[in-house]
Amino acid sequence: MAPIATAQTATVAELKAQVNTEVVEPFYSPSAGTTDEDGYNWEPLVEQEVTDRGLSADPEKKALFSAAQKVKNLIPVIGTEVIGIDLRQLNPSQKDELAFLVAERGVVFFRDQELNVHEQLELGRYFGPLHKHPTSGVPKDPGLEEVHGVYSDAANRRNPAAFAKFDLSHSDLRPLLIAEPGFQKYLEDLTALHSAVSQADRARAKGLPVRREPVENVHPIVRVHPVTGWKSVYVNKGFTRRIIGVPKAESDVILQFLWCQPSENPDVQVHFHWEPNSVAVWDNRVVTHSATFDFWPRTRHALRVTLHGEKPESAADYERRTGKAAKDYQMELWKKQGIEPPIVQRGWSKGQRAEHLPLVSVRSLGFDRGEW
Repeated sequence: MAPIATAQTATVAELKAQVNTEVVEPFYSPSAGTTDEDGYNWEPLVEQEVTDRGLSADPEKKALFSAAQKVKNLIPVIGTEVIGIDLRQLNPSQKDELAFLVAERGVVFFRDQELNVHEQLELGRYFGPLHKHPTSGVPKDPGLEEVHGVYSDAANRRNPAAFAKFDLSHSDLRPLLIAEPGFQKYLEDLTALHSAVSQADRARAKGLPVRREPVENVHPIVRVHPVTGWKSVYVNKGFTRRIIGVPKAESDVILQFLWCQPSENPDVQVHFHWEPNSVAVWDNRVVTHSATFDFWPRTRHALRVTLHGEKPESAADYERRTGKAAKDYQMELWKKQGIEPPIVQRGWSKGQRAEHLPLVSVRSLGFDRGEW
């Protein structure tokens, strides 16, 4: 991920004084003064057993949908807004169905939610163990170490002349469809190195805390979602460093191709206009997210709760473990719509059907609440 570019002549203090400094949550401030010496240091990451709550859900989601005033799919392939639901009042069945809906749609939005940060944490814990961010500030009140504060104001405004989509750390994207079956099979047999070292290095360079030493792991490039059974490409520009076992030039070209697809294809992007008390729930295993800098000169301030995810599982391992075939996302959409999938003849046998792989990011379910 590229470093933040700035073009400012005023000092940080002067820039902060030019904007409204009122924060969304009075107990959290970006200038809380947390450092490596503040006592907030996390234990090393270890693999955790995670059972996705979506596995217990009614796939028809009757309990959740019957409680809503309206359920609106924002575009065909990603993003749903659920209207008339109070997240504080969900029963276990409705929460399980929400997990299933998020797995299917990638991101689900709610508005006019009055839940406080403690209720947000409680809701997150229902779905699994919570993640502590290694480089973010810690809220002032005790017991909120699992809250990730998201904050941008005049002091870290990017230089528009240097701005690029990939400069952003996080619009939500639904899977790219890769139609060439030979390339898909090639990807399914590959693994890649995922590293958090550069994230820690960037934090230290900006004077931010690093509360846990970074880890590196090798994961399959194509993984399978435990709830939907859909295959997806598992790479992320911020953390995927190289493909294992291939020349560097080949690795660079393939990763660059995969990274560019979501940012250059508006058909797989959904944009959400934030309002006070808006909530986004997304599955970071199957979407990537990015905060476009279109809110200037307003302050971006949100509170995020993130879950730990399961160890990514390749298509071959998933099929061995479950006895089920890993499914194709696009094929499932066509089936639901009653559409006969097209037959592509170039480069493969007539009668074979194209498979499609969604492009995804890393980690697990996230809850953002705030305003821009």
